[in-house]
Amino acid sequence: MSRALLLAISLTLLAAAGCKKAPPEQPAAEQTSTSTTAPTSGLTAEEKTAIHDSIGNLDRLPGDMDEDSWRRPSEVLTFLEVKPGMTVVDYFSAGGFYTELLSRVVGSDGQVIAYNNPEYLKFSGEKPKQRYGDDRLPNVTQLTTRPEEATFEPNSVDAALFVMSYHDLHWKAKDGSWPNTDPAQALARLVSALKPGATVVVLDHAAAAGADPAESVDTLHRIDPAIIKRDFEAAGLTFDAESKAFANAEDDHTKPVFDPAIRHKTDQVMYRFRKPA
Repeated sequence: MSRALLLAISLTLLAAAGCKKAPPEQPAAEQTSTSTTAPTSGLTAEEKTAIHDSIGNLDRLPGDMDEDSWRRPSEVLTFLEVKPGMTVVDYFSAGGFYTELLSRVVGSDGQVIAYNNPEYLKFSGEKPKQRYGDDRLPNVTQLTTRPEEATFEPNSVDAALFVMSYHDLHWKAKDGSWPNTDPAQALARLVSALKPGATVVVLDHAAAAGADPAESVDTLHRIDPAIIKRDFEAAGLTFDAESKAFANAEDDHTKPVFDPAIRHKTDQVMYRFRKPA
């Protein structure tokens, strides 16, 4: 089965319909940083409530709440430190699961940029139209272009989020189903748009240490966490913290992430970076 078909199947499954009851409170993530003390979220009680309310909002698109149990959005959004009034980029947002949550957190005074390249938008099918049609989320702007040509306004973005998507900037599809991209150029476009002090969170499937992304991304949909850290630091960001919320020591990093034995249970790394003030 081609890598493109696997990605298409994955995004289709993410759009499956589901129940409408509000999710339970999520436990706090275990976090580590360069210091010996785990970092705090940097959010006030009111800002944490905005995240909680966005996840519990019954107007979310049908099916989204079914995915909360394995996506654990409370962990992700708290770690991102997203707040009302912010401008946030959801990078390779696909069908917009996180775009909608971000939209509700930042509110009418904020903005979310749902960024996709043409391939991600195509794989997402009708989901973007369902999510953003009829001005359903008026503070969301869709941007679709090649990563090396993304036009983010300089010094305008407070936070950016990559969820299971950064590895695709390293993807060299052997079947030609995905265009080769330049991660350094893509990150340069994004970093120039970040305000001083802005946060970037990257959540991705972990590959074995030392794995060549040319192989691990194409065959397994995984990336060595050391490459993530190397790339974002080379782009001018400072490593700030790591969350162990999605770690799974039982994952041996050898299975494709779509394998039923490991699907939604992969060992995942979640890093937070900051743009120096």
